[in-house]
Amino acid sequence: MRRSLAAGLLASALGMPAWAGRPCETTPPTVASITLGLGLAERTLQALDATGATVVALARAGQDLGQYRIRYSHMGWAYKDGGTWRVLHKLNQCGTDRSAIYREGLGDFFLDAPHEYVAAMVVPRPEVQARLLPRLKGAVLTVPLHTRRYSMLAYPWAQRYQQSNLWTIEVLAASMDASVVDRGGAQRWLQQAGYQPAEIHLSALKRLGGRMTRANVSFDDHPPELRFTGRIRTVTVDSVFAWLQRSALGGETLVIR
Repeated sequence: MRRSLAAGLLASALGMPAWAGRPCETTPPTVASITLGLGLAERTLQALDATGATVVALARAGQDLGQYRIRYSHMGWAYKDGGTWRVLHKLNQCGTDRSAIYREGLGDFFLDAPHEYVAAMVVPRPEVQARLLPRLKGAVLTVPLHTRRYSMLAYPWAQRYQQSNLWTIEVLAASMDASVVDRGGAQRWLQQAGYQPAEIHLSALKRLGGRMTRANVSFDDHPPELRFTGRIRTVTVDSVFAWLQRSALGGETLVIR
């Protein structure tokens, strides 16, 4: 069961499909897709247990973003609750401009018909895990960092919108610094910690098409000098994983097929 966190309370999200930047699918899952998804979840579970960690940055390849040299489209925090691994992450609701925070099992995390059945993870340093774990277990501590308005290409140094990967690292920032109580504080911490967003080059035609045809794509939070030259800076899994390693906050990227 996928569960949404809203206003600090856990509420059932059954009947409300949500994808990280993908429109709702009307085609029901096939036996093959379920088998592949659960198989990847099982191999991921084995890999997670083998790390000996309690918190891991976990990613999946939900969309084909190869043209932008991006391997993984979506990430969240996998954490161990007793003997069970759970995933806390932010999801776009059916291609709309709205989102919610979800807590779910590994099986659910890989059942959204990904582009490629591959996962990747980075294990944070033990002291980083120790700071993250209580926040991930507590619904109230993560909700204040959530902005419901969603854009797949949200600018990382603004608060008008928020995409899934941006929420993930803002939670990390708030966990590392007790003085961080809002998104502005989280973003200042990330800048001071050396995080650098990815830069994607989009033509004016692509920007116009995305804005006019998809509710979950906006560019008006990006600085004009970047937006009007097609330089779109946003948070990607690849940039987060590279930063975690560069800053020594986490280890190398582990790939699970």
